[in-house]
Amino acid sequence: MKTPKRAVLTTLLSALLLCPALLVATPAQAAEEPAAAASQAKPNWYPKRADLAFVKANAVVPKRDGVTLIDARPAARKYDIGHIPTAINIPDLQFDKLAPAMLPADKSQLLIFYCDGPDCILSHNSAFKAEKLGYTNVRVYAEGFPDWIKGGNLHAVSVAEVKKLLDAKSPLTLIDARPKDRKYDKGHIPGAINVPDSQFDKLAPTMLPADKAAALYFYCDGLACKLSNDSAEKAMKLGYTNVKVVPEGYPAWEKAYGPGPGADTAAAAPAAPSIVAGKDAGTISVASFERIYREAPGTVHLIDVRDPSEFAAGTFKGAVNLPINTLEKNLDKLPTDKPIVFFCGAGGRSGEAYDMVKLYKPELKTVFLDAHIEWKVGGAYTIKAN
Repeated sequence: MKTPKRAVLTTLLSALLLCPALLVATPAQAAEEPAAAASQAKPNWYPKRADLAFVKANAVVPKRDGVTLIDARPAARKYDIGHIPTAINIPDLQFDKLAPAMLPADKSQLLIFYCDGPDCILSHNSAFKAEKLGYTNVRVYAEGFPDWIKGGNLHAVSVAEVKKLLDAKSPLTLIDARPKDRKYDKGHIPGAINVPDSQFDKLAPTMLPADKAAALYFYCDGLACKLSNDSAEKAMKLGYTNVKVVPEGYPAWEKAYGPGPGADTAAAAPAAPSIVAGKDAGTISVASFERIYREAPGTVHLIDVRDPSEFAAGTFKGAVNLPINTLEKNLDKLPTDKPIVFFCGAGGRSGEAYDMVKLYKPELKTVFLDAHIEWKVGGAYTIKAN
């Protein structure tokens, strides 16, 4: 005898009401699986993929335990100059050599591979290789780094890239977001200024470049430290459009290139060149300035007192902009830990800045450059004493 349709529907409805899991996945189940990626699958793609939201939830600082994000692109040409924060670099061509030492020992940990977008196969190749090694929780972010940038997310650079830029005297402002006394003064990347994240709102207006398109690079104490990310996001809210982070920060710099300038290295380091006075009172000689700028720029504060538009067109690396017409109301914000060198383009405004500080804040150690200075593209300059 056939069961009436009405009875069948009643039985099915009762089962659904007794077992809601048949209707929807629980929150725990939903969290385990990323949403389907936007790009349509292509031949040879790894079948398990992740979307931008899933990657953002896992590419966080401090670095999340149990998650490894892997950039499968070449190091110097791609990863170093820009990658997703917390990602390690295992170029696909070097996977067999590097993976055993760089991937986690726990084969059940989440691995997320990415490269240069839907047309890049490197991340998929690496994902298949990881699976062959026994990893059971592998995903590919097929849209990759271009999609990450398109989403307006912070992107990271390596300490190797920072070293290259500093050696080339590229125009950039490197910001140490750590506390001054406990961290920055004990060792920092050469040329970095100190804007502790806890004092960002107070210090940023006078210490960051006036040009909102200027390159800003923030760092702190490695992947367990979120101060640099927090400060970088604050800078973006202020309208800065060229903001990057160096997630591995000072620990990676120290490991690769040795300790930076600071109190803990002062005894072992050769004595920094001293300030030699110029012909007129309050001046620093051009030769003395150039030696300090070349050999020990971290021993002085460089303050450019020209207008913001002039500052944006070119200045000394590491200098901060404090226009002469704003100096008097910002005297209490001037740094006190190192000598200040005021400069402008011809010596007039820098001399005025020196006189003002000597009148109102005579306890500060200040000098000024009485010289004609011109800056060129890329950071080069010419300087001639007046």
